[in-house]
Amino acid sequence: MTDQQLAIQAIGEAQLILEEYLQPRPQNNERILDKLVEVLERPDVMAAVSRLQQRSCFEPRR
Repeated sequence: MTDQQLAIQAIGEAQLILEEYLQPRPQNNERILDKLVEVLERPDVMAAVSRLQQRSCFEPRR
């Protein structure tokens, strides 16, 4: 999986978690936050985002 695919997958998972948070029903907000952090702080996702950020710093602007 490419860095972009990993980042897009993580963003999609995070969006689903946020949708759960926004549901108008009783919920465990701490559990939802834990799930969000778990997705966004996965080592593979963090490494992929870091590489993407480094590449974007070196790409010429259009």
